[in-house]
Amino acid sequence: MMASTLLFARFGASAPADELGFDVVVAGSGAAGMTAALTAAKRGLKVLVIDAASCFGGSTARSGGGIWIRNNPINQSAGVQDSLAEAAEYLAAVAGTNSPRDKQRAFIENGPKMVQFLLEHSPLEFRRMAGYSDYYPELPGGKPDGASIEPEIFDGNQLGKELSRLEPPYIPSPPGVVIYAADYKWLCLVRVSLHGARVAAQAVQRYVQAALRRQRPLTMGQALAAGLRKGLIDADVPVWLSTQLLDLNVDAQGRVDGVRVRRGGVDMLIKAKHGVIIATGGFEHNLALRREFQQQPIGTDWTLGAKENTGGGILAGRRLGADLALMDDAWWGPSVPLAPGQPYFCLSERSLPGSILVNARGERFVNESAPYHDVVNAMYRQGLAADGSGVWLITDQNYRNRYLFRDVLPGLPLPQAWFEQKAVYKASTLEDLAAQIEVPAAPLSDTVQTFNGYALTGQDADYKRGDSAYDRYYADPGIKPNPSLGALSKAPFYAFRIVPGDLGTKGGLKTNARSLVLRPNGREILGLYAAGNASDAVMGRSYAGNGSTLGPAMTFGFIAANDIADQLPH
Repeated sequence: MMASTLLFARFGASAPADELGFDVVVAGSGAAGMTAALTAAKRGLKVLVIDAASCFGGSTARSGGGIWIRNNPINQSAGVQDSLAEAAEYLAAVAGTNSPRDKQRAFIENGPKMVQFLLEHSPLEFRRMAGYSDYYPELPGGKPDGASIEPEIFDGNQLGKELSRLEPPYIPSPPGVVIYAADYKWLCLVRVSLHGARVAAQAVQRYVQAALRRQRPLTMGQALAAGLRKGLIDADVPVWLSTQLLDLNVDAQGRVDGVRVRRGGVDMLIKAKHGVIIATGGFEHNLALRREFQQQPIGTDWTLGAKENTGGGILAGRRLGADLALMDDAWWGPSVPLAPGQPYFCLSERSLPGSILVNARGERFVNESAPYHDVVNAMYRQGLAADGSGVWLITDQNYRNRYLFRDVLPGLPLPQAWFEQKAVYKASTLEDLAAQIEVPAAPLSDTVQTFNGYALTGQDADYKRGDSAYDRYYADPGIKPNPSLGALSKAPFYAFRIVPGDLGTKGGLKTNARSLVLRPNGREILGLYAAGNASDAVMGRSYAGNGSTLGPAMTFGFIAANDIADQLPH
């Protein structure tokens, strides 16, 4: 009895370890898990959140924080014309048959409700990402002006000591500024755009205002994770960090009724009377799983996902007999391996004029401005070396003089460490550059010459770059006639190594429209739910718009918690 007393006192529980019980246990403290936990708590359920990491927030806290929810209340308030029917039509065109139509409908219908719920039951506020186009705006129901929203500034002081346990961002904002995700496009153009200069000034002004108020301003994924965590604090939902999910527990009828975990070196069973929600993220840092399911070359060094994302929840469900889907896919994005385990995910860099992507033959093979997952799929079709090499982003000095690259200001030299890592090469001629990156010189020169002709006419006859509204989002409006096309003509020339990076994997436990996990025969595993990257993505093999990871993750966490509550007596 003494050992049990010490144990539950240590964990802040109100009963011995072998009697710990909750209505719902949520595994994972990212946006999916915390949204699910908050929803369940507000429905009157006793909830526990566990996470193997020592920090909360997971990949959400590392992200840009964009949330793709069509017809959401933020956009409605701004007068944006949209409808559930248009949204459903667009998602069906994007995802096709790679996700069930009833699951798509559940997402479209519940997404706006989820956003409204957070506005009412958490300190989170949101802002519209005006102009951030859907990724395929020309498809039926697509929106050239976009649908994505992001968190407003959140004062980290609201978390008190818990702020120290927030997962750090992927790339910290530079000192002296407070930046929204929607600012990034314009900050890349700060040297050549008056509006970019105004956005930079606003970022400085936000910082000054926060400093005067003695706030600790958080934006993007940091704000989203912190706001959700504060919602859980206010709802008295405990979050146990450094608590590893070992396995799922089932009762005599085969219903999932708890989790087996390891915490502080102690193994214990935590009962979940009404259900377990798996929101543990993907398996991007599990090399064995990636090799089992995904095409080669693949690795764990090119992903931006949180390092604890090793598929623990997926494996637990698999052992129980759950079906898996989309395990071969990921939220792909072309990335530059600037340092071991530190890839840089390219958004604007490949869309800005004066840049092209070439393969090992020195030839273009894709619309460089296309949605990032499409670019990586095209890279794999080209064939890549075992180290992921075989694709290069080629630019010139005009490009470097005009645009930000990662956090290097226009005109400034790139860090020597990038060259030493062989992530970047530089040469006074295209021929010399081709020799350095082992690409045939004549085809590379011909490719650049052809592309320069397209820049002059404004028409990319090969890949239609600049035709889509999405292509033009990260472009340079100061370049005419096509803001996406600019010549490569001023020496020196640069080559950035591009590898098949990702934001995380997008396959996992197969779920239905209620977020219940399914067996291969289509039957539900009672008591077991999944959301986020631990489940199969409602986007199927595509990507509707900015925030297509977080929007569905939060929505299906919301759906799972409500489904549990709806099954109970009033």
